[in-house]
Amino acid sequence: MSLPTPIDKAAILHEALPYIRAFHGKVFVIKYGGHAMVDPELRSSFARDVVLLKYVGIHPVVVHGGGPQIDAMLSQLGVVSERIDGLRVTTNETMEVVEMVLGGRLNSEIVSLIGQHGGRAVGLTGKDDNFLQAKRVERMRNTAGVDVDPGRVGVVSEVRVEVIERLVEGGFIPVVAPVAVDEHGSALNVNADLVAGALARALGARKLVLMTDTPGVKDSQGEVIPSLDRAQLEALIESAVIVGGMIPKVRCALEALDGGVRKAHIIDGRERHAVLLEIFTRDGVGTEITSAASHSLPVPG
Repeated sequence: MSLPTPIDKAAILHEALPYIRAFHGKVFVIKYGGHAMVDPELRSSFARDVVLLKYVGIHPVVVHGGGPQIDAMLSQLGVVSERIDGLRVTTNETMEVVEMVLGGRLNSEIVSLIGQHGGRAVGLTGKDDNFLQAKRVERMRNTAGVDVDPGRVGVVSEVRVEVIERLVEGGFIPVVAPVAVDEHGSALNVNADLVAGALARALGARKLVLMTDTPGVKDSQGEVIPSLDRAQLEALIESAVIVGGMIPKVRCALEALDGGVRKAHIIDGRERHAVLLEIFTRDGVGTEITSAASHSLPVPG
């Protein structure tokens, strides 16, 4: 395989130009999780990519997960943790670990990596300025068909965006851990995809990008579908082509679109520079989700 020539490199930059122009000054909410948070090379690559977005005039807001890291810490402590529909049953003891891992170690590591690559980042959780309000999930049904109390698990009920907006205006990249507070000020564990979607809606973000450990939404033959609208997604769910953990992700994307976000993207975080390739190239690398079918445009929405 031959290396790209200087002309090839210039062509890549020219391809990116209309996208940079279209997205200048816009907010992108990026959910960062999965293998991209574990592999050292991918972690560094992601931080560089986010800094690049900021330098070309896009305002990234990062919401990170941390499930594998929480699992590892709980295992070290001998604590067994059950999951129901992708949500962790969260006891008081588990919540302490969640806060320590998400709001402490992981959040500070991401902020530090962004700083190492020339960016200015500030880490926070929903407890800061109480900007993420949530309500407790009272009951969930496990695989045995039994209703259980999931403990300190929440769903976002309100986003107070002032603190995020001020950070963005000040030139910072907010890095948000998905911990919210209830009406009593108690911390709740919230799914990172849902936090990212709620934050994108509240900020009026141009795009919501969900990084996963799969290449995107696949068709019945297992091929990635580059672009889908609501009707097509609903048909894929109805026909059981979209199943399992992908369902809440596409639902999250659709809710973001309902809230005014122009497009949502589901991309493979295991691929280096996936965020840049999806945003700044015509073909992209994952699946873009739109409210309705649209004709191909010279500049993406």
